[in-house]
Amino acid sequence: MQSTKGFKLLAATASVLAGFALSPAQAADTTVKLGFAAPLTGPQSHYGEDMKNGLTLALEEANKQNIQLDGKTAKFELVTRDDQADPRTAVQVAQQIVDEGVQGILGHFNSGTTIPASRVYNDAGLPQIAMATSPEYTQQNYDTTFRMMTSDTQQGAAAGEFIVKDLKAKTVALIDDRTAYGQGLADQVAKAVEANGGKVIAREYTTDKANDFTSILTNIKSKAPDAIFFGGLDAQSGPMRRQMVTLGIKAPLVSGEMTRSDTFLKLAGDAANGTYASLAGVPLKQMAAGEKFEADYKARFKVEPGVYAPYAYDGAWNMITAMKEAGSAKPESYLPKLASLQRTGATSQNIAYDKNGDLKEISVTIYEVKNGKWEMVKTMVSKAN
Repeated sequence: MQSTKGFKLLAATASVLAGFALSPAQAADTTVKLGFAAPLTGPQSHYGEDMKNGLTLALEEANKQNIQLDGKTAKFELVTRDDQADPRTAVQVAQQIVDEGVQGILGHFNSGTTIPASRVYNDAGLPQIAMATSPEYTQQNYDTTFRMMTSDTQQGAAAGEFIVKDLKAKTVALIDDRTAYGQGLADQVAKAVEANGGKVIAREYTTDKANDFTSILTNIKSKAPDAIFFGGLDAQSGPMRRQMVTLGIKAPLVSGEMTRSDTFLKLAGDAANGTYASLAGVPLKQMAAGEKFEADYKARFKVEPGVYAPYAYDGAWNMITAMKEAGSAKPESYLPKLASLQRTGATSQNIAYDKNGDLKEISVTIYEVKNGKWEMVKTMVSKAN
């Protein structure tokens, strides 16, 4: 505490001295470049565009505030690259972003791209706030990694608890697509099922390109689980749900956020009803400033915000706020402020990070398909300490 107070005093003194040194008319602008990478082409491009819009909204707001960093008026600029949701491409664009002279990273989107790219950013000493949810991202002993959303560890714990306590499932079968996201989420659900008194009686694997799960589901049917959890994309969970119904499997299908989509509803058709999906965070209208964010977003982009836009918006403001508190855009100066951040944002009144860079406040919402539409079942929130 003494150190923090001492810093604030020094910062205040520096601010006063800076005020004598440069009047507003004399202060020069400085461009603060922030890197951003996500899938901006291909089947996942809608996720990347949603995330980019949230970041853009935050940076445009910041540029209207004439924020003083390193004695100059900061103008924030996004340096954007398309990682195509491909790990190899992600590493290549990460190096391109570093070479552009950015002072922080807002991305990537997928866990499979974020994790290898984070090594590049950490080697360059650049703070990174990513949308990735895989636990591995913040468990690499880097002090530069932070999240925008709840991690799979946190989401998997909530989903596993829901399966056992709310669905009353004593036995559970798990399937994952072997991606960093799908496998990681299924691993966490398995732990939570066992921790809540349930039993995992089958663990099967597929790929993110498969669409025939008859053999896997036939094997699972023979073990008669009370519920089936799938960790993977909607392109697989849609046909999987249809094939469950065809095989006469009565157990409900539970999945993660990638399944809570319109794509799943289209692919599963009438079989979609009764499917559950967990999604990190709370519905937009329940967020701390969700309605204001929604209004601002629609006024700027003329479309409804997607799931990821408000989290990207808060991620950008987290980094900008840390810079404001440090009075500097230099990574070595604002990184400690980011690690100890305490702020109210659009998504939460309690934005803060733990020692790994995970958000302290855990919020997960469970949805169910009823009459062909996703409807909220319950929200599970654990307040920050």
